[in-house]
Amino acid sequence: MKTAIKNAFGKVIMTAEYDAANRLVYNEWFGYQTREGVIMAANAGLAVIARHRCPRLLNDNTAVLGPWNHAVDWIAQDWTPRAIAAGLTHFAHVVSPESFAALSAQAMASGTAGSFQMRIFGNVPEARAWLRAAR
Repeated sequence: MKTAIKNAFGKVIMTAEYDAANRLVYNEWFGYQTREGVIMAANAGLAVIARHRCPRLLNDNTAVLGPWNHAVDWIAQDWTPRAIAAGLTHFAHVVSPESFAALSAQAMASGTAGSFQMRIFGNVPEARAWLRAAR
């Protein structure tokens, strides 16, 4: 069952879905991200991880516009410890390499280094393959 998170204007900013066959949570993000939106959506995705005690997250930012640096500290300090407690061990982050969102992903990777296995990818199939191999 896919969970859709909407911003204050009713636009979907993220969907989260548990993929039982591959034992991963797939988050797909859309548009510009505010700090409040990232917090709300990331917490919703975390609830899916916790519900299934899922060790793998595929976080797809290919449809994100602009940076989300304003939420990186919160992700590193608040979300990451709770994600680890919920069972997360592998985080595949997909970005468009030429986007400002890719810079935010690099900042997140630096801020969460050593917390869980995290890799940044340029496409979803490569990220899925890495997560499958992480079993």
